[in-house]
Amino acid sequence: QVQLVESGGGLVQAGGSLRLSCAASRRDFSTYVKGWFRQAPGKEREFVAAINWRGANTNYADSVKGRFTISRDNAKNTVYLQMNSLKPEDTADYYCAARSGSVLHTTQGMYNYWGQGTRVTVSS
Repeated sequence: QVQLVESGGGLVQAGGSLRLSCAASRRDFSTYVKGWFRQAPGKEREFVAAINWRGANTNYADSVKGRFTISRDNAKNTVYLQMNSLKPEDTADYYCAARSGSVLHTTQGMYNYWGQGTRVTVSS
């Protein structure tokens, strides 16, 4: 069954903003590390950001530092990715992922649960 559901993708002009959401259906996911990954057409999936269960620790890819912010609301069992100053190279399918533990892994193989993805298109 679907356990992570992303939303919030769409078409935006360069310089604009979008906020992605990832809602989890399993209650224990509120204690999991959550990550965002993205996959551009013809490219491999890459790490974007991760956050620990308390929300106190975060990790970002260099390409999005200072522009993207990951956050979470455990009461709503939802993680967010606020994306500002978007660039055409941010165009990709964005995926939410979850794993138990506390390490903010940047490798997709370390995440056990994945959403279906939401598409972000940034026009120039």
